[in-house]
Amino acid sequence: MHYLTTLTIAGSDCSGGAGIQADIKTLSALGCYAASVITAVTVQNTCGVQSVYPLPAEIVRQQIRAVLSDLKPTAIKIGMLGNYEIARAVSEEIADYKETAQFVLDPIICSSNGHPLVTPDTIACMQDMLFPLCTLITPNLPETSKLTGITDTDETQLQQAAKQFFLQGTQAVLIKGGHRNGPESTDLLYTIQTPETPYHYSSPKIETRNTHGTGCTLSSAITAFLAQGYPLPEAVGEAKKYLNNALLSATAIHIGSGHGPLNHFFNPKKAIIRQ
Repeated sequence: MHYLTTLTIAGSDCSGGAGIQADIKTLSALGCYAASVITAVTVQNTCGVQSVYPLPAEIVRQQIRAVLSDLKPTAIKIGMLGNYEIARAVSEEIADYKETAQFVLDPIICSSNGHPLVTPDTIACMQDMLFPLCTLITPNLPETSKLTGITDTDETQLQQAAKQFFLQGTQAVLIKGGHRNGPESTDLLYTIQTPETPYHYSSPKIETRNTHGTGCTLSSAITAFLAQGYPLPEAVGEAKKYLNNALLSATAIHIGSGHGPLNHFFNPKKAIIRQ
C-alpha cells in the first residue's frame, strides 16, 4: 500500500498563508501526501511581500531529483519560480515525467500588492519550456494580460487569449475571473479539444478580508483532484468548491492586520491509501 503522492514546487511564505505552505495544507486537507521543493524564500505577511530570495538553481534541481527518483508523485503543482535559472532547471527536471505525472502551473508573476516575483526572461522560459509540459495553467486576468497582451475581459477576447496559450503549447488554461467587477466570480476553462466552448465555473463573491493564498490554494486543489483520478473539468469544479468553502469558513477568523489566510482544514479528508 502507498499514499497518494503529490509534489509542490513553489516559494515559501513565512506567514503560512500562501506559497508552498498553502500548497501543503491544501494537498494534505484533500487526502494527498504532499512532498515539496522550495524555489525561493520570501519575506511576507498578511500585509504583502517585502522581498524575495531565490534559492540556487542547482539546489532546486537536486530537490526535484530527490523527490522524483524516490516518491514518484502522480501530480505536480508548480508555483513561483523566481528567475530564469530556476525555471529552466524545473522544466528540464520534470520533462521526463510528462507521461507519468500531470502538471499544474500557476504562472505567478507578481504578488497581490504588486511586488514583482519573476523577471521577463523567466516568463519567456515558462512559455517556451513549461507550458508545453503542463496539463493545465491557471492565470488570473492580470497574468493573462501579461502573458498574451490581451487586456479586455469579455469572453470573445478571453477566447483569443486561450488560443494564444494553446499556440504556446499548453493543453488547457483556466482563466480566473476574480478580478472582474460584479457580484459573481466566473472562471473559464478552455481545453485544446474544445477551444470554442469553455467550461464555466461561477460562484458569488465572498465578502472576506481573508483571501491570502487563494490562487495557490486553487491550483493545489486541482492538483489533488487530478491525482485522485478526476477528469480535468471535474477536478476544477471540485477544487472551486473546496476553495469557496475554505473562504467561507474563514470569514470570522482574524490573523494579522492585512489579508488573512483561508481555513484549509474546514473538513479535512483522511490520507488516501492505494494498493
